[in-house]
Amino acid sequence: MKIKKPVAPLLPQLTETDFISLDDELVIEGLVLKDQDLSYQDVRNLVFRECRFDKITMNRNHLERFDCSNVIFDHCDLSNTEWIGASFHQVHFHQCKLTGTNFAESYLRDCFFEDCLADYVSFSATNQKVVQFHQTSLKDTEFVEVTWSNLLLDNCSLTGSNWFHTKLAGLDLTKSTFEKIAFSQELLRGLKVTQEQAITIAAGLGLVIKE
Repeated sequence: MKIKKPVAPLLPQLTETDFISLDDELVIEGLVLKDQDLSYQDVRNLVFRECRFDKITMNRNHLERFDCSNVIFDHCDLSNTEWIGASFHQVHFHQCKLTGTNFAESYLRDCFFEDCLADYVSFSATNQKVVQFHQTSLKDTEFVEVTWSNLLLDNCSLTGSNWFHTKLAGLDLTKSTFEKIAFSQELLRGLKVTQEQAITIAAGLGLVIKE
C-alpha cells in the first residue's frame, strides 16, 4: 500500500521575529512556521490548514476539538500533548518526537508517521483509515479498540504495544519487530506474522512451547 504524502504549501517562510500564539477558535491557514515554542497551552477549537511546521515545540498542550488538515510537522517536539477527539486529514509527521502524546478517540485519514519517536502514545478508540507508520518507534503504545482500514506498519518497533479489543484480520506485522505484545486472543484470526513472531505471541498467551 502506498500513501500519498501531504504536499508542503508553497509559501514564504516566516522570519525569526514572527510569532504566533494559540487561542480558542483560531484558524491558522497557509502558514510556514519554524523554531517556536508553543507549549503548555489549553486551547479549544484550534484549526490548522495547509501549514508546515519546522522544529516547533508543542509540549503538554491540551487541544480540545483540534482540527488539522494538509499539514506537515517536520522535526517537531509534540510530546505529551492531548489531542483527544481530534481530526487529522493528510497530515505528515516527519522525524517528530511524540512521546506520551494522546490521540485517543481521534479520526486519522491519509496520515503518515515517518521516522518518529512515538513511545507511550495512545491511539485508543481512534478511527484510522489509510494510515502508515514507517521506521517509527511505537513501544508501549495503546492501540486499544481501534477501528482501522489500510493500516501499514513498516519497520517499526512494537514492543509492549497493546492491541486489546482491536480486530487484527489483515494486519501485517511481518516488517516490524516486537519482544512482547498484547492482543485479544479471540481477535487474532487473520493477523499476519512471521514464524518467530508467532512464537512470541503464543508465549505471551501462556502457551508452553517445547523445542
